[in-house]
Amino acid sequence: MLKYQIFVSSTYEDLKPERDQVIKAILEMGHIPVGMEMFSAGDEQQWDVIKKQIDQSDYYVVLIAHRYGSMDGTISYTEKEYDYALSQGLPTLGFILDEDVVDWPEEWKENNNDIHKRLEAFRSKVSNKMVDFWKNADDLYGKCAIALMKAFSTHPREGWVRASSSAHVTEMTEEIMRLSRENGKLRTDLEQIKAIRITSESEKINQLIDALRFNKRNVYLWSYTDSKWNGPNNTNLLQIFELVAPDLLDEASDRTLADSISLGFGSLNNGRLEWPVPMNFIKAYLADFVSLDLVDNSTKRHSVKDTQAYWSLTELGKQVRGSIRKNELLKGLANSPSEPDGNGNSKKEEMA
Repeated sequence: MLKYQIFVSSTYEDLKPERDQVIKAILEMGHIPVGMEMFSAGDEQQWDVIKKQIDQSDYYVVLIAHRYGSMDGTISYTEKEYDYALSQGLPTLGFILDEDVVDWPEEWKENNNDIHKRLEAFRSKVSNKMVDFWKNADDLYGKCAIALMKAFSTHPREGWVRASSSAHVTEMTEEIMRLSRENGKLRTDLEQIKAIRITSESEKINQLIDALRFNKRNVYLWSYTDSKWNGPNNTNLLQIFELVAPDLLDEASDRTLADSISLGFGSLNNGRLEWPVPMNFIKAYLADFVSLDLVDNSTKRHSVKDTQAYWSLTELGKQVRGSIRKNELLKGLANSPSEPDGNGNSKKEEMA
């Protein structure tokens, strides 16, 4: 029986159940699904592997919902795979989430306007070819199976056969052995690349920690008993980052960050209620952290009446904060809260 290899492309985290249903449909039809979940986005050699898998496939299936996916420059890997499949003349089948579906999780939707425009342009591009619209994973399962059956009939491909059915068993066996060796070499190369990347990322984090440590800053405080700014307290960006990072793991406003710095340098709850640290200093610290790609605007929604600015750690910021905290814990230098405050939150340790 002739078996077709079918490449399944999509964003990954948001479409796991849907991918599973498509793969299930392909397997139940007796064909071979291929996906690239096992490869991490961004490897130069990864794209060579993807192209080879597409070259060896007979059909290409793409699933689209509300995420554009990991990007290589200005284009997502999903769209890059789609364009390559078209360039190689593969029959492509697109399956796009129906616009009438209103209960799609918010966390699986693009909230960046520029990226959203790229996603819409990609949808339009896919809609110019064979395309169908689905409402849920079960609906996608049925529509994918029907569309593939039609494609097999209207666009027959070379496919694959059992070695015992071929007159060139020896040649095919040698080719399989060659591919197996090549696959083993690629896996070894990928492991080496991953090891190099881990080392490179570790060096980058250490460079950022050094940059925070070497950049000196002043902190001024205004307590309840003061009639003017008190200071300066000499410190550096690293100490300031350590004070505000716990709040930024989720999100925090400018004023919350001012309170955290005041608690770190002052006498616990001795700071005045509004801006115990100068607002322009808080903005300057944040500008430094943003420049180092440690902090960015929070993407959470707030009431239109809430005029405060909210901030969160970037993924890099979380890595830097985690590295600092890990080193402190390993050396037994990590501070812990001294006592609960009046709001049920723990008071932070004062800085020496």
